[in-house]
Amino acid sequence: MFALVSCKKQPTINPQPITPVSNNFVKGADVSWITEMENAGKKFYTTTGVQKDGMELLKDIGINTIRLRVWVNPTNNWNNTADVVAKATKAKNLGLRILIDFHYSDSWADPGQQTKPLAWNGQNISALQTSLYNHTFSVLNTLKAASITPEWVQIGNETNDGMLWPEGKASTNMVNFAALINSGYDAVKAVNNSIKVIVHISNGNNNTLFRWMFDGLTANNAKYDVIGMSLYPDASSWSTLNTQCFANMNDMVARYNKEVMLVEVGMSWDEPTACQAFLTDIITKTKQVNNNKGLGVIYWEPQCYGNWQGYTKGAFDNNGKPTNALNAFN
Repeated sequence: MFALVSCKKQPTINPQPITPVSNNFVKGADVSWITEMENAGKKFYTTTGVQKDGMELLKDIGINTIRLRVWVNPTNNWNNTADVVAKATKAKNLGLRILIDFHYSDSWADPGQQTKPLAWNGQNISALQTSLYNHTFSVLNTLKAASITPEWVQIGNETNDGMLWPEGKASTNMVNFAALINSGYDAVKAVNNSIKVIVHISNGNNNTLFRWMFDGLTANNAKYDVIGMSLYPDASSWSTLNTQCFANMNDMVARYNKEVMLVEVGMSWDEPTACQAFLTDIITKTKQVNNNKGLGVIYWEPQCYGNWQGYTKGAFDNNGKPTNALNAFN
């Protein structure tokens, strides 16, 4: 649109500086359960009751990034390579960015369990490095063959005390854990050098834990690009935890010169007002991390509803509609 402009000399104006909008800021959702939910007959609806594809609905709300977990040989095939490729293909076709989260287990890996895949049992640390490399390379190469290149890859999930226990347990052998991280890093970069590698631990408000882990990895020459965090407050604690997490993010940037990302957040689905306040605040704080190194915030399985798998920290109501909590993303 064009406008007529007066030829008269205009007065000099010194506008206040404007903080640029971060178009690259990650507003994400881990939707790894979505194909299993769809297979079980779960459907998703807009707030006005119109049925819609779940991933497309999240995009309409403001989500621009999809995170997907990978299990090695899961018993029911959900989250195996084929399932991950199917979800990643849909995400790519919707124009969404992709983060791949390797658990290096046949099932859940988290602070309380880092169980080796059954096929890797009995392997020493050298063989485990090779298995981890080959698995990582194979999955990413399969995605590459489908014309999918994730922007980020996690080497391990919530590895507060390492992974592939006992060989890769950080508290007893940080050398081994760092070696496993490096095997994954090398596999990722062999597929595409532009992919950023994330090391992810939970309790993003716990600076002592993060310093212990990343001091240890630094001392053992671990290679990674981004520090990933989880944060799961409740309605009464979110403000305090957000403040602590913000301080921790800035400390990670200053101490290790790494980017940071909240790769998992969540709150009880039936506290949408508190959850929206939590999300709005942590998104604002992450955007304010020093040196523009706060990459984004990802909600963990927001589309869960109806007590799916016993999980209650989604952000959809029991009728399959998004709650107000997700308004923080738009």
